[in-house]
Amino acid sequence: MDKVLTLIGPKSQLDETQISEVIATLAGMGAKIDPPYWLAYRTAVDLRFSGIECEDSRELAFEALGDIAVDAVAQPLLGRRKRLLVADMESTIIENEMLDELADEVGIRDQIAEITARAMNGELDFDDAIKERVALLAGLDIGAIERTKKSIRIMPGAKELVATMRTNDAYCALVSGGFSSYTADIRDQLGFNFHQANQLEIADGKLTGQVIEPILGRNAKKERLLALCKAQNIPIEASITVGDGANDLTMLGAAGIGVAYHAKPIVAREAAARIDHGDLTALLYLQGYRDDEFVS
Repeated sequence: MDKVLTLIGPKSQLDETQISEVIATLAGMGAKIDPPYWLAYRTAVDLRFSGIECEDSRELAFEALGDIAVDAVAQPLLGRRKRLLVADMESTIIENEMLDELADEVGIRDQIAEITARAMNGELDFDDAIKERVALLAGLDIGAIERTKKSIRIMPGAKELVATMRTNDAYCALVSGGFSSYTADIRDQLGFNFHQANQLEIADGKLTGQVIEPILGRNAKKERLLALCKAQNIPIEASITVGDGANDLTMLGAAGIGVAYHAKPIVAREAAARIDHGDLTALLYLQGYRDDEFVS
C-alpha cells in the first residue's frame, strides 16, 4: 500500500461502523485497503490503501461520513512523518487574534475584529489591513501589550504538537503576521525553535500607530518556509505547515503537506488537508504518531 487515509474523530467517539462505511465506499471505487490500524482507539485510525488517488479517497470519505464530525486526511505513505513544522500563531497555535485583544483596550474591538475577519477571509489586502488596524491603536500605552498577554489562550493540542515533534528531532517555527511581542512569549512557552513576526513601532512608551517596515505578510511565510528548509537541510517534502487565514495559503501550498486548521472557507477549500473538528494533535495523527508517543 502506498497511501494512507487518516480518520480523526472526537475523542473516544470514532465509531467502527463509520470506518466500515468509509472502507466500503473506497473499495467500491476500486481501492485496495489494509485492515484499520488504530493510532488512538476510537479517536484516530489509519487506513492504508492503493488503487485510487489521495484526493479522491478524501472526497469519498467525506461522502461516506456525511455530516458526522470526523476529519479525513489522505497522503502518500512514504515520508508522512515530517522534520519541519511552520505554524501560524493567531487562531492556530493560540485561540486569540491579538490585535482584537489590543482593540479591547480602547473599546474598538468590534471595529478592528471586522477588518481582521475580512483580511483572513481574503477580502482585503493583508498589508493594507494591518496598517489600518494598527493606525487605530495610535497612542495606546505599551502596558496594554503585557496586559493582553494575560488573555492568551493556547490552542488545545499545541503543547503536544510542538513537544512531540521536537522530541522526534523536528525543527518547529512560529511564523506570524501578528507581532513579535507575542510570538517571542509563545515561542518560549511552547518550545518553538524560532519565531518571526511584525513589529509595532513604539515611541515615548506608546504605540505610534505604525508597523515597522517591511511588513511580513503572505509571501513572507512561504519565504521563511523555504529559508528554513535550506538552513536546516530539510527537503520541502519533509515539511508540514498549518494556518487558518488567507495569508497562510502560499505556505500551505508550498509545504510537503499544508493543513488548514479550523480555517476560513477560502483556505479550507484550497488546502491539501483540513482539520475542521479535531484539535492540534490531529497534526500528529496525520503524521502517523500514536497517542502513546505524544509528549506533553
